[in-house]
Amino acid sequence: MKTKQLQYINKTWKLFPSNLNAAKCNLVMAFGSPCVITDPEIFVYLKNEFPNADIVTSSTAGEIMDDSVFDDTIVVTAIEFEKSASKCVQTNISKHTNSFEMGCFLMDQLASDDLNAVFIVSDGTFTNGSELVDGFNQKNSKLIPITGGLAGDADRFEKTFTGLNSIPSQGNVIAIGFYGENLLIGHGSLGGWDEFGHERIITKAEKNVLFEIDHKNALDLYKEYLGPYVSELPASALLFPLSIMISGSEKSLVRTILSIDEENKTMTFAGNLPIGSKVRLMKANFEKLIISSSIAAKNSFLSLDNQKPDLAILVSCVGRKLVLQERTEEEVEAAKRVLGEQTTITGFYSYGEISPFDRSTRCELHNQTMNITTITEV
Repeated sequence: MKTKQLQYINKTWKLFPSNLNAAKCNLVMAFGSPCVITDPEIFVYLKNEFPNADIVTSSTAGEIMDDSVFDDTIVVTAIEFEKSASKCVQTNISKHTNSFEMGCFLMDQLASDDLNAVFIVSDGTFTNGSELVDGFNQKNSKLIPITGGLAGDADRFEKTFTGLNSIPSQGNVIAIGFYGENLLIGHGSLGGWDEFGHERIITKAEKNVLFEIDHKNALDLYKEYLGPYVSELPASALLFPLSIMISGSEKSLVRTILSIDEENKTMTFAGNLPIGSKVRLMKANFEKLIISSSIAAKNSFLSLDNQKPDLAILVSCVGRKLVLQERTEEEVEAAKRVLGEQTTITGFYSYGEISPFDRSTRCELHNQTMNITTITEV
């Protein structure tokens, strides 16, 4: 397996040395800010550079390359497999009744006896992430690893763009299938937030829209905890996500608030909130956020018999970036120290992260976590 990285920064392409054969390149992943990644000239350039590769593009809330975090750039990673294969499929939310159907459809398109893993690059505004992963899980009888992330739009939450072999546009979900016994795929996911306050029960919700907790208006209750941060809503909600324990699950998920509706007194989250689920508020612990990144990195290659990976794809939440601010690079540096110098590192800040909790469980939609997917060809 060979990789080559490029970066579009300050309207100029920066190339990094590599022995990858561009004509034999299988897959190109390009992550960049919405205003840059949608420039038609970007896609034309990449297609000319890698004429036989599938080109997957996504807008971001920040770009990750090596041990650094960037804004308003594009980071590109080209992959040449020597003994393995990849296949990319795409659909658009307009072609399906709901996000669950999209997940089922895409997984069916990738089905094969030698399917090893799936990486999802999803629209981040029109797609219901919880329903999307439920669709993938529905068709994943072999419990192969499914990871990925939802596209971002900085902290604007307005428009996200994704694409496969075309200029990225809205509403697309791309699934990348990896095939062959020579590929080892690992994954790790961790948050690092502290829970506080009483445990409460969701008593009224509709998919990802929350109405009541403990039979009380959820927005009013939430505001009681925010104190001086109330005046900064909805942006300040990223600093105080919810921990949710779904009935029948042994582990809690984190849910980020995307928007609030003052007129109807509702809160819209990045994932579904089933009635009866237990919830607690969370707040940032800076050191734990950074440490959790290194733990996620360690977990990401436990299944590789501790072989250091060829490639690591980091998908972290925009909420973590807004909380860490000038310390954001520290979580990427923490992962880099564990992954090692020989590992090519790419990734982006997202509106939702997709990963299993561990090797034996189905994939889940996460918020406010660092998710790391590692790929090694042996």
